[in-house]
Amino acid sequence: MVHPTDKQPGVLQSLDYWTIAIYLSLLVFGWLSVCGASYTIGDTNIFSLDTRSGMQIVWIGTSIVLALIILLLDDGLYDTFAYVIYGLLLLLLFATIFNPHEIKGSRSWLVMGPVRLQPAEFAKFATALALARTMNIYGFDLRQPKHFLQAAVIIVMPILFIVAQKETGSALVYISFLLMFYREGMTGSVLFTGIALIVYFIIGIRFADVMIGGTPTSLGTFLVLMLAQVFTAFLIRTYSKNERLYRLILIVSIGIPLFALLLSVTLLSFNVMWVQLIISLGTIAYTFYLGMTARHRNYLLITAFTIGSLIFFFSSSHVLNNVMGSHQRERINVLLGLKDDPTGAGYNVHQSQIAIGSGGFLGKGFLNGTQTKLKFVPEQDTDFIFCTVGEEEGFVGATIVLLLFLALILRLIKLAERQPLRFGRVYGYCVVGIFLFHVFVNVGMVLGMTPVIGIPLPFFSYGGSSLWGFTILLFIFLRIDAGRNLVRT
Repeated sequence: MVHPTDKQPGVLQSLDYWTIAIYLSLLVFGWLSVCGASYTIGDTNIFSLDTRSGMQIVWIGTSIVLALIILLLDDGLYDTFAYVIYGLLLLLLFATIFNPHEIKGSRSWLVMGPVRLQPAEFAKFATALALARTMNIYGFDLRQPKHFLQAAVIIVMPILFIVAQKETGSALVYISFLLMFYREGMTGSVLFTGIALIVYFIIGIRFADVMIGGTPTSLGTFLVLMLAQVFTAFLIRTYSKNERLYRLILIVSIGIPLFALLLSVTLLSFNVMWVQLIISLGTIAYTFYLGMTARHRNYLLITAFTIGSLIFFFSSSHVLNNVMGSHQRERINVLLGLKDDPTGAGYNVHQSQIAIGSGGFLGKGFLNGTQTKLKFVPEQDTDFIFCTVGEEEGFVGATIVLLLFLALILRLIKLAERQPLRFGRVYGYCVVGIFLFHVFVNVGMVLGMTPVIGIPLPFFSYGGSSLWGFTILLFIFLRIDAGRNLVRT
């Protein structure tokens, strides 16, 4: 039972109205953008339910109703029924795999007459609730392998089901939970490992076919193997405090390959990769030996990092060419500059860049965009809706939208930090991570800075599932925050 005391305000007084104001502002900007993206020359009524802009009003209205319902419920319900909600969403995700309706190559939609729902959009808040419930248990510590595994399983389960639906973009969103992990005590080495793998992939693939000085040594392979050794050295210095070994690995892993490369260029041409592999194996053997003899757990973890780096790098090319779909492979190749295909895989990005650039400083005005009116940009009212903002509202409008998202994320961080219970803080940082990931990747892919993975821009992209999902995600947190001052008896 909860009740406000004389000195403590009730729920309505504790609501964060700044966040609600930002939410409503984004809804308005989003609706205007849907109008601009879906408007066809000659349309006379943008409010008609036969148009996308008219239907978006319906989604906005129902989202506001959902928000009000969430605020009226007791915040304790979200803690109590977190696992139930998570389990139901997992069942829904699993059932969706076998649905007969395939839309744009994906089985992620449930079609019920005129209504289509995408369970993956709702699984985000369900997963966040389950994580918050698990991590709120007394004694939970992410630094303990058992506890870390429990949290990881909660994240991996929906990922597996979503990937099985052929909806890779939505599955990648779950990477955003790492931000919350990091806030809750996860060692920085895990985050560092993730960044290192991304660096390996980009450099290794981008420069795989660039040979050094006419030798059979690939520039991509040479750089990645050297980076793996340098990263290992820095981990040893940071977590094992072994300055001598740190300097030794740096000297050997940089000096010997460079000398071998000089010999290969000037005297006898050979693949320096084999020299680097021998050095890597020597490093692995020695750090493993130190871990076993000194019973120093950090050396064993560093050994695992080095082995994992080699396995990831040498398997990345296979995954790109044999595991990923052809459309995904094409998009990555275009992004990395390996292929210039403005009429094929790079068409969407190329056209969206033209649309944004044509908007100039102040934009062309509401419903006056030419690229969007002539439908040059595919998916311009869903995944690529930000190009409509750039074309019609220009640099100024796009900046205002990005500042609104920045204000929302900073405000949510502030709310998360003031939570008296770990449940609220964990859920809050999950919300922050999800919004940050969506905004960064969506705007990045429209600008050609990130791969095109097909995820919506919160409160902007057309559709009920997306808008409802983000609204529920946000307002559950606002309801939890509003109950922070209530005394529970």
